[in-house]
Amino acid sequence: MTPAAALDDLTIVDFSRVLAGPLATMVLADLGATVIKVERPGTGDDTRAWGPPFDERGQATYFQSVNRNKDSEAIDLTTEAGGARARALVAGADVVVENFRPGVMDRLGLGYATLAAQRPGIVYTSITGFGAGDGAALPGYDLLVQAVGGLMSITGERDGEPQKVGVALVDVITGLFTAVGILAALRHRERTGEGQRVEVDLLSSLLAALVNQGSAYTLAGAVGGRMGNAHPSIAPYELLPTGDGDLVLAVGNDKQFAALRDVVGLADDARFATNASRVAHRDALRDALVAALASRPAHDWVRALSPRGVPAGVVNDVAGAFALATSLGLDPIVELPRDDGSVARLTRNPIGLSATPPTYRTAPPDLPAS
Repeated sequence: MTPAAALDDLTIVDFSRVLAGPLATMVLADLGATVIKVERPGTGDDTRAWGPPFDERGQATYFQSVNRNKDSEAIDLTTEAGGARARALVAGADVVVENFRPGVMDRLGLGYATLAAQRPGIVYTSITGFGAGDGAALPGYDLLVQAVGGLMSITGERDGEPQKVGVALVDVITGLFTAVGILAALRHRERTGEGQRVEVDLLSSLLAALVNQGSAYTLAGAVGGRMGNAHPSIAPYELLPTGDGDLVLAVGNDKQFAALRDVVGLADDARFATNASRVAHRDALRDALVAALASRPAHDWVRALSPRGVPAGVVNDVAGAFALATSLGLDPIVELPRDDGSVARLTRNPIGLSATPPTYRTAPPDLPAS
C-alpha cells in the first residue's frame, strides 16, 4: 500500500531552471505535491545539456538529480498559445515557482500582480541571484555568488587561492530556504485564505548560511580567512596525517579531548586544558598530535577513537560515502523505473516522517516533444 503523502493535495507549476528552484520543487514533490515543470521547447532545462557524466541512456545526470516526481511540458512562453497554456496551468495551481531575472515574468503576462489578481490565494515564489532591486541585473550563478558572497574567502588553504565548494552549495541552500518559505506561505493561506509572494535570493541565502562566520563579523567585527581544514573556534577540528592516510578529528568539547589525549598518548599540558586555550595554541597542539598519530594508520585510529566517543574518520570519496551510508542502514539510494525498462538510481530524500514519508513515484521526465 502506498503511504500517505503530506502534500498530495498541492499543485505546483515550476517555471524554474537549473538547481535552486528545481531542488525546492523536488523536495515538495517527494512530499507528495504534483509538480508540472515548464521547459523550453527543443532544449528544455539548461541542465539537460550539463554533462558529462551521462547515464546509460545518454541523459545528463545533473538534470536528474533534482527533477524526479515531476511532469514536464514544453511551452514557448513568448507565443500567444504558450502564454495561454501557461495561464491555464496556473489557474489550477496552488504554487508558482520562477527564477527568471526580475521583470521577465511580468513581460510574459505571468507576473505576481497579474496572477494574484486572478487567484488571490496563489503562493508566487521568485528566486533571484541578488534580489529584485539594485541587483536585479546581476546574473545569479552559484560560483559568482560563492565569490562575491564571501564563501570562497574562507575556503581553501591559508596560503592558497580562494576555493569554491565542490558542489553548487549556494543553489542547494537557496532551494531549501525556498521550500521552507513556500510551506510557511501555504500555512498562512490555510489559516487566512490569503496567498502571498515568496522571494528568496542567492546572496542573502549564502549570508544566512555563513552562520558563525557571519555572526563573527556582525557581532564582533571579525573577518574570517582561509584556514584549510582547521576551524576558527574549535581545536582540534581538522585533517591530520597519520602513519598511513589522513585522519579527521572533530573534537567539540573537553570530554572528547580528554578521551583523545588518553587514546593517542598525549601528555597532560595546561596549554590544551580548555577549548579556548587549545585554539590559542593550535599550532603546538597540531604538532603534538601529528607526532602521536604517526605510529598507526588512520583506520586504526578511527577504530580506537570512535568507541571512546571521539569524532574521528577518514576522507571518503563519493562512492565511499554512499557505501558508508549503506553499511549504516540508511538506504541512501532509491530506484525509479522508467517507461523504457531502465532504472534511475537517485539519492534518497533525507527527511524521515513517521506518518507521511517521502514517496518516489516517477523518474525524472524526458523532454517532451515540441
